[in-house]
Amino acid sequence: MSTTGPDMSGRTRDDLVSRPWRGAKRHYDLFKELTIGILVVGLLTLGLSALLSSPDDTTVTLRQWSRSAPADFIATATAELGGTSDSAQYGPPYNSTPDATQTLGPIDLQSLSGVRIPIDTANDFVIEPLKTLPVPPAAIRVWTAASDAQRTAWTTDYTAALAAAPDNDPSRVKKGAYGPVPALTHALLLMAGNGALDNVIQAPGQFYNMDYTRGILFLGDGAYFPGLAQAQHLTGDQWGVMNETGNYPGQSWLWLFSFWYQIEPFSSAPNADLLVVFVMLVLSVALMLVPFIPGVRSLPKWIPLHRLIWRDYYRKK
Repeated sequence: MSTTGPDMSGRTRDDLVSRPWRGAKRHYDLFKELTIGILVVGLLTLGLSALLSSPDDTTVTLRQWSRSAPADFIATATAELGGTSDSAQYGPPYNSTPDATQTLGPIDLQSLSGVRIPIDTANDFVIEPLKTLPVPPAAIRVWTAASDAQRTAWTTDYTAALAAAPDNDPSRVKKGAYGPVPALTHALLLMAGNGALDNVIQAPGQFYNMDYTRGILFLGDGAYFPGLAQAQHLTGDQWGVMNETGNYPGQSWLWLFSFWYQIEPFSSAPNADLLVVFVMLVLSVALMLVPFIPGVRSLPKWIPLHRLIWRDYYRKK
């Protein structure tokens, strides 16, 4: 097809292109607009970052925890030995603790994957790291030789003694039959304070590691790490808050997930996580099916918001 052929009115395209513009004209300086845009956006970004940005905190380490809250560290290590910590009783994918999973009737999504990351908190968080020391504590042999019932009795009694001690101070615990538990937990505290525990607990025998699961679980079992989250308002009780303290904006799309946890029946349900997942799944499917849902798909016709947004187009139409 010729680009210079006549149209239905007999005029050629060259004639149309060469016709002078008789409409409104406006002075436009591309470089001036670009310069102003960069300066304005740059200053606005810096100003809002100074006013609204989140703190860029350093990584929380086991060394920091052991030095800042040694009593909490000892109490958590005792719970790991006794199998009473949150990680020890979490269920899949870390262990097969009975009745630990969240269910919705017969639906048990948590158990579908099974125990893919097996974690024995006593061995993985306490005993095995202590074995890597140049001179492992002799208390390890006493612990490994004892029966499960004896270990439970030791850790139960020591946990109660720590709770009763002034300020939960391990050095002020009353004397009792705690077996090797005080020696093991104190040795782990010293190991963490020297910075040796952080790498060992992550991946024993490996120099390079990118899996921080064990360290995060150990930190989360204590009160120190949740306390830091509470101080930063990152516990999830403020829906809509961007829960991230790095250099980048938080995930704003998470506000809808967080919202459901603030209202009933989700806020008090023992299987709240599973309920929220199903609600979001239903909402996501509904969003994808909007073009096929009678009534909903006609909303743009009944509420012509698009005509307000593109009013110039519809004014000329």
